[in-house]
Amino acid sequence: MGIGDGAVQIRAQGWRTLAALHGLIDAALERALQAGHDLSVVEYTVLDALSRQDGWHMRMQQLARAAALSGSATTRLVSRLEDRGLLTRVLCQDDRRGIYTELTEQGWALLNRARPTHDDVLAKALAEAEQTPELAPLVEALHGLPIDSGAPAV
Repeated sequence: MGIGDGAVQIRAQGWRTLAALHGLIDAALERALQAGHDLSVVEYTVLDALSRQDGWHMRMQQLARAAALSGSATTRLVSRLEDRGLLTRVLCQDDRRGIYTELTEQGWALLNRARPTHDDVLAKALAEAEQTPELAPLVEALHGLPIDSGAPAV
């Protein structure tokens, strides 16, 4: 094993640990959001990202990045949420080729009802993960991150 091999193994182990933490949190959020609000985690993520933008709208490319989706998956998701009356699409006034996705009042209301569920389940999932020795350092690192509530979601 070369000197660089150890660093590769450490990064790979870190990635596996991060994926395990993500999986634990994602599964808990998915169950709670579906049961309580008929929302998937990615749908919640889209509504949340839009709510954090000035004017409650984003270009489709920005939304795709915020939700970690491909452009085509974002388009399908936005169409489903638009059919439910949670989002709407509008042409950009200064670039007619650009399309914004906007949070509707109905979308805002659903997000406000779902946000306490999301936050409570996230806190519980992190507390559970903190009891697992392999995950505890990542949870501690998350707790140590600075909070910037005014930062736009991108």
